[in-house]
Amino acid sequence: MLSWLPTSLDLFKAKLSRYIAGWVFASIVLIEIVILVPSYFRQKSELLGNLENVSMEVLKPILSDPMYQRMTPAQLLQKVGRRHPADSVILGFALYSPTGTLLGTMGEAPTLTPQNWDLRSVKRQFSPTGDRYDVAWPAQNLKDKYLIIVRHNATSVQAALNQFLLRIAILVMIIAVFVTLATMLALGFTVIAPIVRLRNDLLAAGEAISHNTHDPNFQTLLRHRDDELGEVLKAFHQMFQRVRHEIATRQLAEDQLRAEQVKAEQLLLNILPEEIATQLKQNLNPIACRFDEVTILFADIVQFTELSTRISAVALVEQLNQIFSAFDRLTEQYGLEKIKTIGDAYMVVGGLPTARPDHAVAIAHLALAMQGVITKFCTDTGDPFRLRIGINSGPVVAGVIGLKKFSYDLWGDAVNLASRMESHGLVGKVQVTETTYGHLKDQFVLEPRGPIAVKGRGEMLTYWLVAAHPSSSASPLLPEVGRRGLP
Repeated sequence: MLSWLPTSLDLFKAKLSRYIAGWVFASIVLIEIVILVPSYFRQKSELLGNLENVSMEVLKPILSDPMYQRMTPAQLLQKVGRRHPADSVILGFALYSPTGTLLGTMGEAPTLTPQNWDLRSVKRQFSPTGDRYDVAWPAQNLKDKYLIIVRHNATSVQAALNQFLLRIAILVMIIAVFVTLATMLALGFTVIAPIVRLRNDLLAAGEAISHNTHDPNFQTLLRHRDDELGEVLKAFHQMFQRVRHEIATRQLAEDQLRAEQVKAEQLLLNILPEEIATQLKQNLNPIACRFDEVTILFADIVQFTELSTRISAVALVEQLNQIFSAFDRLTEQYGLEKIKTIGDAYMVVGGLPTARPDHAVAIAHLALAMQGVITKFCTDTGDPFRLRIGINSGPVVAGVIGLKKFSYDLWGDAVNLASRMESHGLVGKVQVTETTYGHLKDQFVLEPRGPIAVKGRGEMLTYWLVAAHPSSSASPLLPEVGRRGLP
């Protein structure tokens, strides 16, 4: 029994409990007041009637006296005065003729006068202060000879009424409190407590959903109900499970979508430079930019075409993939931009899409590193592969055109001349133009090849890139050959 007390007190902490308790209490008090107010007036009438009986006890013997009809007003007042003791509740009299003329008074004069009422009926007047009570007896009650008004001391009546009101108030409070508590206990354990538990479970469910934690231990599952509220609780748990399932499904779809977006983004970055990919996603219009200072490298794998006639297509592609993957890693390490592969040729540029002052130096280091890496791959006969590399520096236009199968490409005379440097070069050599030579001469060892005839350009002075100059400091972008898993 005592264990219910804390639970019962906890019920009143809920706003709904306080609202219900307030309405129940107010309703009961109002009903009790409506019922008990008539009792108050009946009690008042009884108490005042007792006062009237006192005055009638005084007047009856006088009215039954044979000498009554011959009594003068003075004799009547004198006889009335002798009939009631000094400590009587009667405080005074006023005697009137049947027509309402005052004939005499005795004691405390009443405030009630014949002008205030119908002379043929009994008139009563209770003073505003509640301590005086006047009763007017009409002539017909006094054998049609006189009218008499009696003043009573009503102090005891007011005190009794106050006590009666106090008892009524206490009774009303006891009944209201008892019924309210009984109602709250009945509603609390059957309705309010489950609603409070449901509220707590809703909050716990919201936390579990927002933070993606395990299902909470719902309080509403601890008690089984077969009523409408039980159906509400059951619907809540079903809704929670559906929401969790939908959220889990949506999160899985979002994770898959993000994974696909990452793959698509990575694939796009493998095709286009990051800056160009960003522009292309924002605007599908053709993208083209001019770069005044870049260096272009073309590398061709010597005798690879002949190899394709001796080995299977799968083996050929696998071999080429290994070589170009090694080149890709070198290109990434030196911060350069791979443009494309054309058959067994490899094209790289330095200085775009982000301009850099050491574009020629970085390309030169890449060329030397590629020559070192290619020797690690062998043909089917066991001979190492060799490269023919050509480099040129100058202005180009770079961009993406078309609507499908985008590719980032370069245009300009500098590109054509770099291709000529490769095609007019020698196996195992890196041929550079005089323009590129001007960028590299202070940091690399270069040998003049002398003038050569270049298709579409006539004679040109070119140089062989031999090695980095021993006295020059290595480029900050220059890694050791073979880093990051190079073969």
